[in-house]
Amino acid sequence: SSEILLPSFGANAALRGIIALIFVISILISSLRMTDPAEQLECYLVGGAVRDQLLGDASTDLDWVVVGASEDTMLKLGFSPVGRDFPVFLHPTTHQEYALARRERKTGPGYRGFETIASADVTLEDDLCRRDITINAMARSRQGGLIDPWGGASDLAAGVLRHVSPAFTEDPLRVLRVARFAARYLDMVNDGELGTLPPERIWRELSGALSANQPAEFFRTLRRCGALGVIFPELDILFGVPQPQAPPPEGDAGIHTLLVLEQAAELSPDSKVRFAALVHDLGKGATPPQHWPKHIGHEKRGLKLVTNMCDRLRVPTDYRRLALQVTEYHLLMHRLDTLKPQTVLKLLNRLDAFRNPNRIKDFSLACEADARGRGTGSAADYPSAKLLQAYLEAVTALSFSDLEATVKDNRARGREVRRRRLIMLQ
Repeated sequence: SSEILLPSFGANAALRGIIALIFVISILISSLRMTDPAEQLECYLVGGAVRDQLLGDASTDLDWVVVGASEDTMLKLGFSPVGRDFPVFLHPTTHQEYALARRERKTGPGYRGFETIASADVTLEDDLCRRDITINAMARSRQGGLIDPWGGASDLAAGVLRHVSPAFTEDPLRVLRVARFAARYLDMVNDGELGTLPPERIWRELSGALSANQPAEFFRTLRRCGALGVIFPELDILFGVPQPQAPPPEGDAGIHTLLVLEQAAELSPDSKVRFAALVHDLGKGATPPQHWPKHIGHEKRGLKLVTNMCDRLRVPTDYRRLALQVTEYHLLMHRLDTLKPQTVLKLLNRLDAFRNPNRIKDFSLACEADARGRGTGSAADYPSAKLLQAYLEAVTALSFSDLEATVKDNRARGREVRRRRLIMLQ
């Protein structure tokens, strides 16, 4: 009962008031002793519990991180120490784990080769930064607010497993952890959620993957889990499409595409070059099966597919431009040494080489990646790259200053410029 029964002191109201005050204070002291000691700490729910809550899964395994406290503070509040490698404590009544916020520094090989720093100045963001992937680097305050400095919630919705920082590679155990999470969440592909992803988010992940050391693994992983057909159907349809005069595995248009991407990654760190290499053969997916294994005209068919893909994903203009150029002209580039001067000049004009000569290099690299994209891993020389550069240098070395005075008609001047350039390309 909350009712307080006080003894009778007659008219001595002052004494009665003092006794009442003593009773109230004693009750307040008792109630303070009964409160949750965690309420006296700045603590946050972290890790798998936050992740599972966002997925709608009830988690009974609740882990907390404590900011701004020391081991002495935890012991005085009645928490029991259990951690050997870093300060972890059990709550005196719930027995949930409360770990002091900490930083980690790599000091040796293996998953135990770390120095742990758990001091009162370590922030929540410091603690979350040391975690493996973004979906595990979220926290909730005791009031329920989500703290998500690395976009874990959106990655979770997108089915993306993304490392928080380059420190991911310091712990070899994390490879197995990511594989486990992939096995757990692959069913997200089949629930229709991938179709709700905004194009900007897809492009951000795609451009990030293209910048990675092994960009082809991004697409292999998506294909293994069935997501490639949902997000990039133009690429997925290439797998199983045969190519002429090519032994396995390069005889498959999809496998060839990833081999080309691997070669592009070796040739250039530029993600524009890698994107162009990735999409250069989309037209083969539109070849009628009765015409297989030939793909006559796939360059022209590919232009519409590349354009549609770039529109859908809102691909930046410079990526789109190079991708369309490589799609349309990569076969011409492969046989550059057999082309007539008129065709070479046309190619240089279509590449806008006279106004933007620096673009030639990216075009040549993407085409070279296609030529080298063979199952044998051949790194053969690609003479077309040097030849195209030689053609451009020869033509741009021409001077047309005399035409200003001798040829007044613009059309006639243009014809003369073209005539001189063709002579240089003989």
